Amino acid sequence: MANVTKKEIVETIAEQTGITQVDTKIVVECLLDTIGQSLQSGRNIEIRGFGRFKVKHKKARKARNPRTGEPVFVEAGLKPIFEASKELVKRLNQ
Repeated sequence: MANVTKKEIVETIAEQTGITQVDTKIVVECLLDTIGQSLQSGRNIEIRGFGRFKVKHKKARKARNPRTGEPVFVEAGLKPIFEASKELVKRLNQ
């Protein structure tokens, strides 16, 4: 199963809407930038019928390097999480 690239998304949207690929690419990049900036500022994003993007706070912890077995300290940080909506899950399972 191959991955879908941003270029393919732009081409599909441009074809379906009749908007040029250049303008479509600007809109897609703006959407992705807005999602990234919102998550970076700690805000969640909800797109009805698709899902939610959330930020989860990860605590600092001790881990182990799987190759060497050496203990490693992992700093606290933020992790982006995506939760699919019921509609999206239903569509995937049809």
